[in-house]
Amino acid sequence: MSRKRSKCSFSRLEVILIICLTLMITVTVVLLIVHFLAKDSNDSSEAIANYLLGVGRADCTGPVAEIPLMGYANPSQVGGGLLMRLYSRAFIVAELDDSKRVVFVSADIGMVSQRLRLEVLKKLESKYGDLYRQDNVILSGTHTHSGPGGYFQYTLFWITSKGLIRPSLDAIVNGIVKSIDIAHQNMKRGRLFINRGTVENSQINRSPFSYLENPASERSRYSSDTDKEMVMLKMVDGNGQDLGLISWFAVHPVSMNNTNHLVNSDNVGYASYLFEQEKNKGMLPGEGSFVAAFASSNLGDVSPNTKGPFCVNTGESCNNPQSTCPVGGATMCMAMGPGNDMFDSTRIIGQNIYLKAKELYEKASQEVTGPLSSAHQWVNMSDVSVELNVTQTVKTCKPALGHSFAAGTIDGVGAFNFTQGSVEGDPFWDEIRNQLLGEPSNETKACHKPKPILFSTGEMTWPHPWHPDIVDVQIAAIGSLAIIAVPGELTTMSGRRLREAVEREFDSHGTPRMDVVIAGLCNVYTHYITTYEEYQAQRYEAASTIYGPHTLSAYIQLYRGLARAIATNTVQDLPRGPEPPVFNITSLTLVPSLTVDRAPANKTFGDVLQEVRQQYQASEVAEVTFVGANPRNSAENATEHNFLTVERYANASDSWHIVQNDASWDTRFYWNKGLLGRSNVTIEWHIPHGTEPGIYRIRYFGHYRKRLSITLSASVPFEGTSSAFEITAL
Repeated sequence: MSRKRSKCSFSRLEVILIICLTLMITVTVVLLIVHFLAKDSNDSSEAIANYLLGVGRADCTGPVAEIPLMGYANPSQVGGGLLMRLYSRAFIVAELDDSKRVVFVSADIGMVSQRLRLEVLKKLESKYGDLYRQDNVILSGTHTHSGPGGYFQYTLFWITSKGLIRPSLDAIVNGIVKSIDIAHQNMKRGRLFINRGTVENSQINRSPFSYLENPASERSRYSSDTDKEMVMLKMVDGNGQDLGLISWFAVHPVSMNNTNHLVNSDNVGYASYLFEQEKNKGMLPGEGSFVAAFASSNLGDVSPNTKGPFCVNTGESCNNPQSTCPVGGATMCMAMGPGNDMFDSTRIIGQNIYLKAKELYEKASQEVTGPLSSAHQWVNMSDVSVELNVTQTVKTCKPALGHSFAAGTIDGVGAFNFTQGSVEGDPFWDEIRNQLLGEPSNETKACHKPKPILFSTGEMTWPHPWHPDIVDVQIAAIGSLAIIAVPGELTTMSGRRLREAVEREFDSHGTPRMDVVIAGLCNVYTHYITTYEEYQAQRYEAASTIYGPHTLSAYIQLYRGLARAIATNTVQDLPRGPEPPVFNITSLTLVPSLTVDRAPANKTFGDVLQEVRQQYQASEVAEVTFVGANPRNSAENATEHNFLTVERYANASDSWHIVQNDASWDTRFYWNKGLLGRSNVTIEWHIPHGTEPGIYRIRYFGHYRKRLSITLSASVPFEGTSSAFEITAL
């Protein structure tokens, strides 16, 4: 007898519960897997993190009007507005147990002065005790020639920058310290990677005839008379998230020439701008956590003006040993960049540098590992004995500048038709110097031969010494990376010799395969450093090698000593050396004092004098002029004042949103000083391709100085706004 099989059936409710249970089990399993994978990832990232890393960026622009721009030594080149803001970019690397730290700062300034460095270190000590010191903090200037001057304590630099200008010095000091503060507050576990690559079409040697003085056997080892290699240090956190980068590449930031009056960071600053805008998407310039520094290196004889030198009056080449023209002499010989004008050349060179850095950043795979160390000494560079070999010892000299110093370079010519390559003095100028400043001593003349001395600055002490004697030498080692902090401008071959000497020193003391980079314009400014052979030609760079023909040999000897101390772990035995002086200088300046601002009759500050058009397209320039006031009022009353914004109207929210500010490459802020306290401001927006069509406006923010009494005045904020205008599609 057969039995009928019962059917298994579930109610609808039971089916729903089974499905829910299955989903809950699946979700639980997935969450557990994700949890343990994340935990393993975190454990792994913490295990592979080699350092504690921090990055920071802060504004250090300072006053943008009436302050001489530092670089070309052209007394007529004073600030008259703003193209791009200047920033200090700080990078802190610490060992995982935080026992040692190294700080590298690249600031958008002409160079680091001794006074600037001493004031920064003093502020750091008051905040952090002995955590950040002269041995583990490197301050480097990008060498832009379009930043405010006035932050030096030595007399020679007062002459070209009209004294010690406290607002300019304070802005840089405060900006550097703030950038270090930000980096300090954002330390996290991370990793470092290094990469190298060749940058093409971005530089030429501006003193090729000096370079040719170097031995043929030495020159034959190199394919170019400039260093085309970029060294890039990539920083990521323990999870692989981007933090920042430092790029070292040898090129003068002089795409903006000596007719420029807008404060800006030149080609390397534009490279930083592009990289930071790429990584900090949706942020305004100067905002965002990613920090990209394009630092200086051995750029002494390296120009970005790739078309080379031409006579501006005839168009013919002036690529000759004296850089002179048949008509007009040396003052007519100038090099040109690759663009249609200096703005275009800045863009082209900056973009070339940025694109190579971006490529190196994306492909960086060589990791930097190992302990941190730093070594520093103060040295009296006017009295260093140098052992050239076992039988020959020579000495450095008291500082002095030669006649060709006054000739300038093909990037920025001098005055009075001095010429490069002068190995004899000029009786006319020598007699004027003797009467005004005194004749150089026979000892100094002999020491500097074949340099004909124009200014014997080491023997000039009124009202203070004209040049530094006490100089910083410093190396910071981050694992396999050694950063040589050089207090001046090494030429191409000088940099090669110094790098090789330091590499050999590390190698011979058990630390092989070090990546050695040169950071230029560090800690104190001592002009140029040529090779002994280049010195004989006495072009501008050699005439500006202030400690004499054996300057490079002295530095090589000193930096080898630092490298040896790091490699043998004997840094603590290095003598500190003589500390530099701090002169008691108040704000001694020839910069015009601030006066009361005045508006035209029936006008007020911020009123529009010339309106924008109603409609524009991309690639056109929107321009508006306002009743203005001296921008120095704003610089002295706000740490990070913004002079302008470009704003777009949003229909959905019925509000205006900022799309550009005064740090943007596409905006230009011009201040035009009038008579009797009157002035106006013109703002240009060079509308870039890809700008979204819509309704826009331009706003201006300033401060005018108002007299409260005979002795008191105050700065009063104001703003102005253009009419709305439309950008239409092409």
